[in-house]
Amino acid sequence: MENLKNVVLVHGAFADGSGFKALYQILTKKGYNVLVVQNPLSSLEDDVKATHVVLDKISGPAILAGHSWGGAVITEAGNHPNVAALVYIAAFQPDNGESALQWLQTAPPAPENGVLPPDEKGIVYYDKDKFHAGFCADIDADEAAFMYASQGAFYAKGFVSPITDAAWRHKPAYGLIATEDKSINPDIQHAMYKRSNTIVTEVKGSHVIFMSQPEIVADVIIEAARKASEV
Repeated sequence: MENLKNVVLVHGAFADGSGFKALYQILTKKGYNVLVVQNPLSSLEDDVKATHVVLDKISGPAILAGHSWGGAVITEAGNHPNVAALVYIAAFQPDNGESALQWLQTAPPAPENGVLPPDEKGIVYYDKDKFHAGFCADIDADEAAFMYASQGAFYAKGFVSPITDAAWRHKPAYGLIATEDKSINPDIQHAMYKRSNTIVTEVKGSHVIFMSQPEIVADVIIEAARKASEV
């Protein structure tokens, strides 16, 4: 494969694409063409469509990386012909017929976890008082406050939508496990990635390691690109 220089980043719930700024800066300085998907978060299908719109715009192969809920999105969207490999950043990695919620329920939530029940519109929010400790404990309070303020409205139906064709069954997969994660239990991350033979890197950090330790996340993406270029 040609020298792979395209990277597409997919955010999760309770976030938006602005959180990828540090990761974007590291990768672009190393010569990568980085695009950030703005997920509508209205359904799995809508987020997959938004990801495909971005993948359609690039010429040639790309690394598709997803954080948290974005892992479910890249699992479905990763079948796009421009995707050479997948990178899961403290992310869900369901199999065919499985949903993100099924995996979330396989371990008890941390006391710090602040995911609230769906409201009357079917939207799931994160408890503002728990957001910093439960979602992004290793970034500063001001950055956490901005992240909370800029999050998208996540519709609960996405959580229960099953995957139809898991891209990690067809393409190389890399996973970063956040060992201090209070939003997706690290044991869940271990179980998903072990099942799929994902190449794993453990990172001591919160759910948002792409913000608190972007260099390590960038290194995994670069390694995935290098390996894909050798094929």
